[in-house]
Parts: sequence; C-alpha cells; structure tokens
Amino acid sequence: MQSTSIHRAAPFASGRPATVASGTVPRSNPFKSFRRKTAAIFPRRLPPALIVFAALGGLPALGQAAIDASTPPPPQVAGLPEGFTERIADVNGVKINYKIGGQGPVVVLLHGYAETSHMWVPLLPLLSKTRTVIAPDLRGAGDSERPPGGYDKKTMAVDIRELVHQLGYNQVDVVGHDIGSMVAYAYAAQYPTEVTKIVLMDALLPGVGDWTRVWLLRDLWHFHFYGETPLALVKGRERIYFEHFWNDFAADKAKSVPEADRQLYAAAYARADGMRAGFEYFKAFEQDAKDFEAFAKTKLTMPMLVISGEKAGGTFMIDQARLVAVDVHGFVIKGAGHWLMEEAPQEVIPLIVKFINYGPWRRPARK
Repeated sequence: MQSTSIHRAAPFASGRPATVASGTVPRSNPFKSFRRKTAAIFPRRLPPALIVFAALGGLPALGQAAIDASTPPPPQVAGLPEGFTERIADVNGVKINYKIGGQGPVVVLLHGYAETSHMWVPLLPLLSKTRTVIAPDLRGAGDSERPPGGYDKKTMAVDIRELVHQLGYNQVDVVGHDIGSMVAYAYAAQYPTEVTKIVLMDALLPGVGDWTRVWLLRDLWHFHFYGETPLALVKGRERIYFEHFWNDFAADKAKSVPEADRQLYAAAYARADGMRAGFEYFKAFEQDAKDFEAFAKTKLTMPMLVISGEKAGGTFMIDQARLVAVDVHGFVIKGAGHWLMEEAPQEVIPLIVKFINYGPWRRPARK
C-alpha cells in the first residue's frame, strides 16, 4: 500500500504539520556608488583647490590610500571544508570532477543547472560528521569534461554510479537539486538495490504524470533554448543569461544565489563548450521522458524526501513522486523559490541532514 506523507513546510517529527518561515540570509552589497567613493577619497575638510589637485594626480598617495580604505574587497567564494579534497576520475568515458570527504555510509550530492557542486559547500561539513560525502560536477558542468553527447539523465546517472564504484563503494543515499534531481531519480530507478534513500529538490521528472504542462509553459522557454543561434546570443553574455534564473526563479532575488557564487558559476559555464553542454541537459528532455516513463512502471520502495519551494514548484514534484515511489515524504518550504539551499538554508539543510542520518520518520498512528 502506498505510504505518502505531504507536510506543507513542516518540521520533522511533529504529529501534525507546522508552518516554517523561510530562512533569510543577509547579503551585503559589494558595490558602492560613485558619490560615496569620491566622498571617501576627498574628505570635505580638504580645500576645493586641493581636491582638484588630488583628482588630477597631484596627491596620488592620498587618493590611493582613501580608495584602499573605502573600496570593499571582492566577494569571497567559500572554500572546501576541512577534510575535503577535490579530484578527477575517468568514468563511463568522461572525466568527472568531484569533492569528497568524511567517513561512513556514502551520500552523493548532485547539483542543478546554473550551479556546480559548489552549491553543496554549506552542507558538506554537516553530513561529513557521519557520512562519506561525494559531490561531483555533472557531465558538462564545473571542472568535469564536456563531451559531445550523453546528457540524457539515464547516462548521467551511470557516470555517477561508476564513480561511486570506482571509489570502492556500492550502497548510497542520493540527493539532487534541479537537473541533479533527475539524475538522482535515474540512478535510483536503474539501481534500486544500491540506493538506500533519495532526496529530490524542486524540479520535474520528464515523462511522469502531467509533466508537459510544465515543460511547455511560456515562462520556461529555456527548456527549448539550444542550438547555434542561442549559443551565439549568450556568448559573452553568460552572466546576463544566468541572472534570469537566479533572480526570476527566486522568491526574493536579494536572498537568492550570492554574488561571489554567481561570479563562480558564470565563469564556469563561460568556459569552452560550457554553455553548449548546459543546453544539452534540456535538449535531452524528450529522451528523458521516454526513459522515465519506462522507469515509472516499477515504483521505487526506498524512502524518498521531496523538498520544493512554495514560490517555485509547489506540490508539483511531490505529486509526481507519488506516481513513481511508494514511500514519499513531501515538504513545501513556505516563502521560498527554486534556490532552496540559498533561500532557505535554515529549513532545508536540517531537513536533508535529519532525513539522511535518521529518516524516514513516521507520524504517530491515529487513535
């Protein structure tokens, strides 16, 4: 009998769902206005003539010292947590870059589009207390290779499974966001006896249920944006293109992907063939739909956690999950958009950690 629990933005163990407010992470603006800069460089107490003299280069030391004191440092990208290393493996005919650390049972973290494995950095030290954590860059992303093909999620799942086996492991928990959720599902569907638990975060499963209703939405034009002309349009404008996703798919763009990470991701996809490889993820959706429709005929039995943003996917993926699995636990994060790790870390990270370490949880039986 199908066991499905849908909690609307609920914490873990309560017998009844409770609303959880979306987390907020303060962001500082790394840029200052020109007026503020000049005010700092040329303090009001200087005579007007001296200000002009300094502006023309007569007081370079004064000007430079003031610039150094007033200009904020560039935003810093969080580095790897202690105990983690980054390596490259040859698997399934492609070079896959991955982060690894911790010890214990294995959990694999799969990122989504417009990001890389870097998105998981806040989660790595928490999971590594009890787990061996593997966070790869998917085929075509980050520091992984960008081959001409193989971007259907069935093949991408084989990449990850071969990586896991090459590292000497077999049994895993799999966590995915966005495109990574599709790869995670394809992994569990192809190798169900090797997956203990699975987490899917704010995406859709092509070929499952009423998926074309989302696939054909006008606002999701990027699902069909690939080929020579789109590549020419975004060349040199990668950051502009990705701003659409980071801003428009967030409930509040000020709480979305932070500036330092935006710079990192835009640079990663701007490398040779990076945008073309990213477009391939969407180009493969029709093949994914055929594969997933076949997978769905056999329902998954391992516990499945589905987390979605209220202002993004809502309950759509939870409803899809009920069509492909028998033990589904759904959480909609109130007030959050698509970028769950960035927009609501205080809710999402504990959900993942607790599910991986202790889940699944059960509601008390009704008397």
